[in-house]
Order: sequence, then structure tokens, then C-alpha cells
Amino acid sequence: MRVGSTETAEPVVSVRKPYKLVSRDFHPDDSVIQVGNVAFGGNKVIVMSGPCAVESREQVMQSAEFMQRIGVPVLRGGAYKPRTSPYSFQGMRVEGLKILAEARERYGVLIVTEAVDHESLANVAEWADIVQIGARNMQNFELLKAAGQTGKPVLLKRGLAATIDEWLMAAEYIAANGNMNIILCERGIRTYETKTRNTLDISAVPVVKQLSHLPVVIDPSHAAGQWQWVAPLARAGVAAGVDGLIIEAHPNPAEALSDGPQSLNFRHLEELMGEVGLIAQALGRDL
Repeated sequence: MRVGSTETAEPVVSVRKPYKLVSRDFHPDDSVIQVGNVAFGGNKVIVMSGPCAVESREQVMQSAEFMQRIGVPVLRGGAYKPRTSPYSFQGMRVEGLKILAEARERYGVLIVTEAVDHESLANVAEWADIVQIGARNMQNFELLKAAGQTGKPVLLKRGLAATIDEWLMAAEYIAANGNMNIILCERGIRTYETKTRNTLDISAVPVVKQLSHLPVVIDPSHAAGQWQWVAPLARAGVAAGVDGLIIEAHPNPAEALSDGPQSLNFRHLEELMGEVGLIAQALGRDL
């Protein structure tokens, strides 16, 4: 700068990212995670839907048949259910995984379901296509390491009060153990607001997509807590550039054993598919 000049030098900002493998510094281009015939991170917005919990064979088959009919390629359903109350329904465990696998064989849908510990991780990795690590386990570092060692695609949900850096560091644990097949899921964080179950951090979508090459999906069901608000949040997510949606839907939400109030019925899910399809199309994408 010249002596006497009023010009000011541009500040030099050095940002050290504690995560390496999941950073765009390491991998500048978008990663596409291929799971069977489904690609997360490509031009398509991938919808994953189904009941919160596997409750019966009939419920899962009915859900899988409907997902196939409306073009939802991935069936979600919890065989293991980490619940706040020890008296709530905890899932059908291995029997639930077998039912999900039967639905995949019968209807051609892929399966995403949650692992809650090392024992369930081994079972989920054997029976499912995508291993979900839930919000409560986002910083269960030993479980993250083990998930990395399975090599299976991992859907990593953001923790209840996790910062974006903490979320990406959790993904780094999986990547550092040899598994780059990671899909990040924003599912709402805990704030002072009590009207919704959680606060969906839409801003996290463009921020994370700038920081990381990994695909990003949102879970509007767990953010909303009420089915009436799921569709608006899903639409906002697609407009913000998400690579996918994971939405709870049940044949009869009033009788669901888990998360009935936030589950769409099948008619509402089909309507939502049409809505988000139009938004995706406007952005040059597809469902």
C-alpha cells in the first residue's frame, strides 16, 4: 500500500478445516454415491420413504408396494428403534431386517435402516443397502469407525445439537476408516423453539455443499414433528439444493407404533412427490 494512501489491504483469512477426506479441498468435485441403481449426488433428487418402524410384514409389504408404484426407490423402516422412553416400542430387530429384505426382493426397492450399536451394525450391514447412523449416535466414534470398516453406504444424520464442523468431523471418522460412501442428513437441530420437534437448518444445505463434496439430504419429518409441516420443509429443501429427502410415511399413521403424528399417509406422500418434482424440474433436476 502506498504511503499516505487511504486504501486498505484485503485481510488474509486462513481457515483450517479439521476434516480432510470429506472436504472439497481433498475432492473438489461432487461425489456421487452409487447404491445399486440409485445415485446420490447426481442430477436426481432421491426420495427415501416408509414407516418410522417395522411393525409387521403386512405393513412393510404394503409400504414397499406403494413406494414402487409412485417411484420412490428407497424404502426406509426402523428394525432397531432408539427411543427416549425405555417403555416405547423398540423395534423387531433381526426379524424386522428380514422383512425389509423380503420387501426389497419382492418390489425392487433399496433398504435404509438404522444401526444403534456394534451388534446391530453387523446385522444391518448384512441385510440392508444403506446403514443409517442416527442423530443420537453421530458422535459415537467407535460406532463410526466400525461403520467405516463395513464399506456399506452410510446415511449420517446430524446430531441434535451438533455444529456443522462436528457433523463433518463425524463423517471424517467413517472416511478415515476406509469408507467414502457417506450421505449426510440434516434432520433438524435442537433450539429454543418448541412448536416444532426440531428446527430444520435449511442454511446447512448450501453451507455443507460448499464445504464438502458429499451428497446432502434432509429429513423434514423429524424436523417438523407434525405431518402438516413436512411438505413445506421438503419443498424448501429441494429448492435449497438437497440431493435427497427421507420422509416418514405409514399406511395408517393414527395406528403407528412410532412417530405417527409426523408420518404422512400415502395420499399425502404421493401429492408431495408431485410438488417436489416440479421444483426439481425448475432447477434442472429430476426425481
